[in-house]
Amino acid sequence: MKPKYQEWTDYLSKIYFKAGNGQLVPLDSLANVVPSVGPQSIAHSGQLPSVTLSFNVKSGVSLGQAVKAVNDLAARVLPANVTGSFSGNAQMFQDSLSNLGVLLIVAIAVVYIVLGVLYESYIHPITILSGLPSAGVGALLTLILFGNELNIYSFVGLVMLIGIVKKNAIMQIDFALEAERREGKTPMEAIYQGCIIRFRPIMMTTMAALLGGLPMALGYGAGGEARRPLGLCVVGGLMVSQLMTLYLTPVVYTYMSSVLTWWRGRRAPAPEPVLEFGD
Repeated sequence: MKPKYQEWTDYLSKIYFKAGNGQLVPLDSLANVVPSVGPQSIAHSGQLPSVTLSFNVKSGVSLGQAVKAVNDLAARVLPANVTGSFSGNAQMFQDSLSNLGVLLIVAIAVVYIVLGVLYESYIHPITILSGLPSAGVGALLTLILFGNELNIYSFVGLVMLIGIVKKNAIMQIDFALEAERREGKTPMEAIYQGCIIRFRPIMMTTMAALLGGLPMALGYGAGGEARRPLGLCVVGGLMVSQLMTLYLTPVVYTYMSSVLTWWRGRRAPAPEPVLEFGD
């Protein structure tokens, strides 16, 4: 409508529509115009009308807990024809968590490739990474025990555990391989000697990392509550993995060495027959 026809509601009767037979039909014959009060504009998401609800997180509650509470409430209250989605900081939080699982898998894959190139083997990297499940279980149990959630700081702690835990196994495996090559020891003798000699360096480095993450686990300092899941992951993962690595890694090493020996014997060419002729 032209601006001069937008001043009074009576001018709506001057709007005509063309019917199928070409005749002009006034708006009054198609709709009842009733004066009422409504919004000046209706927000849309795409082509659908939408309503934005804002919320703040109170002290002591993380954004992940608030997002979960809102999702649970929406599932109970909203009808089937109404959908909801987050925006702002909540959307950024969800987007960051959606890619962290892939990041963790990529980190483990990269470590495996580097270790495979270092030891020129497909077997020994598996032995070194065998302590990661125990570290992950320890980190998750610690988070559950202290009532913290798995957020972006927790994932950073899990990535840190990959480097710290594999370092302990590298100390054992590297020494055992050298003992096998230079001294001709069996895998069991080599890994036993490696555990005895490398016990002190493993404990020193592990305790240094554990005590370094302890202040974060206790939540000291400005913004310590946000970084506390990172410290809990590191401390809990190291405590459990340290107990498991000293016992689990030697066992996996001996079994993997047996598999490697069997595979090499299978691929070795069969000896050629030798014919001896007598007089």
